Amino acid sequence: MQFVSLAKAIFLLFRYGLINDAANLHPITKLLGFINIFYYTTRNQSLGERLVSYLESMGPLFIKFGQLLSTRTDLLDKSVTSELKRLTDACPPFNSAIAVSSIEKSLGTSIEAVFSSFNTTPIAAASLAQVHEAELKDGSEVVIKVLRPDIKKLVTKNIKLMKFIGFLISLLIQDSQRLQISKVLQDYENTVLNELDLKIEAANAIKTKDFFKGNELLKVPFIFQEFSSRNIIVMEKVSGIPCTEISEIHEAGLNIEQLAENGVKIFLDQVFRDNFFHADMHPGNIFVNRDASINGYVAVDYAICGSLSDQDRYFLARMLKALIEKDFKSLARLFIQAQWVNAGTDIFQLELTLTSACSDIINKPLSKIEFGKLLLELFDSTRKFGLSIQPSLVLLQKTLIHIEGMGRQIHPELDFWGIAKPYLDNWLADQYNPSLLLKHIAENKLEILEKSKKLPANIINLIENFDINLQSKQSLEKELINTNLKLERLERLGKIMIAGLLIGGSIIFVLQGPFALI
Repeated sequence: MQFVSLAKAIFLLFRYGLINDAANLHPITKLLGFINIFYYTTRNQSLGERLVSYLESMGPLFIKFGQLLSTRTDLLDKSVTSELKRLTDACPPFNSAIAVSSIEKSLGTSIEAVFSSFNTTPIAAASLAQVHEAELKDGSEVVIKVLRPDIKKLVTKNIKLMKFIGFLISLLIQDSQRLQISKVLQDYENTVLNELDLKIEAANAIKTKDFFKGNELLKVPFIFQEFSSRNIIVMEKVSGIPCTEISEIHEAGLNIEQLAENGVKIFLDQVFRDNFFHADMHPGNIFVNRDASINGYVAVDYAICGSLSDQDRYFLARMLKALIEKDFKSLARLFIQAQWVNAGTDIFQLELTLTSACSDIINKPLSKIEFGKLLLELFDSTRKFGLSIQPSLVLLQKTLIHIEGMGRQIHPELDFWGIAKPYLDNWLADQYNPSLLLKHIAENKLEILEKSKKLPANIINLIENFDINLQSKQSLEKELINTNLKLERLERLGKIMIAGLLIGGSIIFVLQGPFALI
């Protein structure tokens, strides 16, 4: 059935005119665009709209991939990513009897032995799992998240199909190296496979709860580890006001301004203090705590969390500070130093580009600027300089957009910058604190000593290898030229073969009739 799925995937590339977008980027494959009769029915739709239709037709796991793509503003045009943000992976629930059987298998005993009550009607269902309410024998109200049956096999099959489609696209599109197709697919595979291990989600929730111990601003549900496993999580049932219900939030007697500001403080603490942030803060996962004395939030679903390298956190803090101060020359220098753009980038041209992207903010009060959207503009404008950032930084950008958007919905006058500037000033000052440097040395002393011990030998090897490398450079260059010529011939042959496969697969699919992706 994998061949049928592949034929369907290829046919739909024609059906939604996506093959034309790929074909027009290479002369050899333009023929594919000319023979596509479906193109004329979709040519008035944008690329983003057609890509959304394609992913929806391919099923829930492709939709989930589209959601990940919607965050990749470093690779895709914002007109495409804005359309992809419409995708939702809500799915019909699976049979409750199967859910009960899976829960009992994970528990190693019957439902009745652990729970005094169990609601067979799920309260939520998505592409990978669904959620049921229950009550433990001690009276604790809980929710149980349980994976869909055979979901791992389905995910593996779909990822193989995606990788093959990605291989075809990489041959058809000249710009495929910049798009980093194989890397994006690998990131997606890692993300989904992590989501299929619910012990990881449980550990993420426990870790976040520990970071906010004694801090009521963020409530994290308690995880009942003794009942949780790779296939199910049993956690405390929590409640709150949906963050989209603005009128209800206002009626609850909360301090609206303080509530919005606390959302920003939680974000900054997670990124800079804890270096561990909730990376899926969409409205379905974030609620407002009803307790008016706290003005805080309740967060659920810790399947996707992010963490930055120390260097990325440092550069991010300095970048935010440069934006606050509207220092675009320093901002350009930071993009190059952080290796987010090509090393040979002209700093003057980059500064002009960043200034242009930020032109709307130059004459605006800082309190009126939405930093999440501004970051989106910066990444979009610098793609022509070979923008390449870590997936965790992309997740951070997505999280920031959600947090800031939610805060401004609650309190339109939210001053993100006014809260962020003193926080970042203090955090950056702490990075040069002698006690912090001594702590770093103490924590990494063995690694530092090991590297120091090898330093003299490494210097000698470097000097010796320099002469050898200099002599072999010319012969190596000749070898590279010959290899490149051979690769170009193979690439031309590959494109002809792929064109035949695309046409043949589509014909087979049409002849066999429409099949559901299995």
